[in-house]
Amino acid sequence: MAPPPTLSLDMRSYGPDSTTDRHGFAQIVLPLEGALSMEIGTRGAAILRGDMAFVESDTLHDQVSAVPNRSFILDLDPEALAPRLREELIRRPYTALSPAAGKLVDFMALMAAQQDASAETTQAMVDRWAPLFLDTLAGGMPRSRLRLAALLAALEAEPGRDWTAAAMGRHAGVGVSRLHELFRQELDTTPRAWLSDLRLKRVREALAAGHRSIAELAYRFGYSDQSALTRALRKATGLPPAAYRRQMQDAIAESPPETQGETGPEPRSKPA
Repeated sequence: MAPPPTLSLDMRSYGPDSTTDRHGFAQIVLPLEGALSMEIGTRGAAILRGDMAFVESDTLHDQVSAVPNRSFILDLDPEALAPRLREELIRRPYTALSPAAGKLVDFMALMAAQQDASAETTQAMVDRWAPLFLDTLAGGMPRSRLRLAALLAALEAEPGRDWTAAAMGRHAGVGVSRLHELFRQELDTTPRAWLSDLRLKRVREALAAGHRSIAELAYRFGYSDQSALTRALRKATGLPPAAYRRQMQDAIAESPPETQGETGPEPRSKPA
């Protein structure tokens, strides 16, 4: 088993052949182009740009793709992760990046495109970039939801309902100002932003899993119309709904049989 590396960032591409591996360091996979079908332990998913996958040390994993692709692979000692972040990533190895983390990935992709940088300069940049990226991930992890548990359960059960801030407050038994305060304290977001991310998560799952019309999904998950859903999804993934569905379903169809039936990574639970 290889020893844990110092922080190391590489750009890699994968083909349709299995690349099953296990190693003594952790790994973060950040797609830049195309889609990857991954299996981490017994959990499979298809991921795109804007998503990430976490491979804990000594965990069997595989990644394949039937389309042109590029991904950043960040190798690191898992002890470099904040305990809460590591615990959350092990629990949810597939997730969507927050906007801040996504911007950092975009920045590093731009830097990687500069061919004249020396190996020493590149490594120095990674040494500065990676801790900031990990800190940004840690800042996006959900905190205790005990005081909002009943409301969050109701939102998850009926994301398409006409949830105004006042309606959320009534369900939680607090006023609107107190509601916003609790969301800031416990989730570091606003009620509206949390609900928007939940709705987008449900849309992405539905697109990957079935063939319902875009208009039907917009109505079902609380968007004012099909155009509003399209704008939200394009902002989050860079793709309109039809293209997102096609890419996710193609990736799932090309994945090993035991991973099929998964609907992809769990999107962020606060504004990614």
